[in-house]
Amino acid sequence: ARVKADAIGLPAEDYVKEHISKDEFYKGWQTIEVPAIELKRDFPSVLDKLVDEKALNINEFVLVVSQHNPYNYRLFRYLGGRHFRIVHEPLLKWPLKARNPQQLMALDLLLDNSIQFVTLFGPAGTGKTFLALLAGLHKTLIEDEYEKILVSRPVVPLGRDIGYLPGTVEEKLHSWMLPIYDNMEFIMHSSQMGQHFEDLDGDRSERRGKHKKNAKHEKNRASQGSLRSMEELVKSGKLSMEAITYMRGRSIPYQFIFIDEVQNLTPHEVKTLVSRVGEGSKIILSGDPYQIDSPYLDFISNGLVGVSERFRGQRVFGTVYLQT
Repeated sequence: ARVKADAIGLPAEDYVKEHISKDEFYKGWQTIEVPAIELKRDFPSVLDKLVDEKALNINEFVLVVSQHNPYNYRLFRYLGGRHFRIVHEPLLKWPLKARNPQQLMALDLLLDNSIQFVTLFGPAGTGKTFLALLAGLHKTLIEDEYEKILVSRPVVPLGRDIGYLPGTVEEKLHSWMLPIYDNMEFIMHSSQMGQHFEDLDGDRSERRGKHKKNAKHEKNRASQGSLRSMEELVKSGKLSMEAITYMRGRSIPYQFIFIDEVQNLTPHEVKTLVSRVGEGSKIILSGDPYQIDSPYLDFISNGLVGVSERFRGQRVFGTVYLQT
């Protein structure tokens, strides 16, 4: 059709349904610079201005930054109407915390029970997988909100494929799940180190004869919050790693569902995954739409960007683009 149009001198362009450009896709937050005096108010006046201009979606974050000091900021989440929620650092059982405002936004969504669907965007190294696993472990093991964590990734190779892998389904999946193992090991190491230092503090307090009861209570509390090995989590049924291939037809209740590298899935595949969420479950999709391994997808046609655009403004949904 383009050749015929060119032959008779007619301009022609591809038909793209619901086109989303790289510069316009929904990142889930925006930054506003204000005088430092504004940050001392409970709610800076710039928030009312954004509401009047209808420039916010439900669960969108506003990063209010001082004009002369980028490290002096406050973070708010829009709840609808003229209501905003001040975002604070979450109190986790383990010595881990957000390293930048975007990671704080992600944790705020991941730990909020009213948000049942979260998408995380960002290049490699921004903490998408780490934050999702951290929140899932905390919600499942500490707060007991979910029965278990379900983790899955699309089986799309980087570069040339090495062929079929031997073994059972679990053994085949192990190679694809190595990024999950790496992040889990880091979280568990931090948990064990935190428990170790709390135990040392408790032992010192007991030796000094001061606050024996409190020291013993803290020691017991630390041991309850310590993480077990991945093998123990899998064996106890608190963690399962499954292939996306076998998700069709399922209904998954009371689970923390995390799907990684979703930029390699089509909109139809993502729709299938999202519709698997059952009663009491929460689903998190993460990926980097600028880094797609599938030869048949691009920034516009991948399912991760598409589902984020479709759900923007819904009360059960939130998204964050993580920056380096």
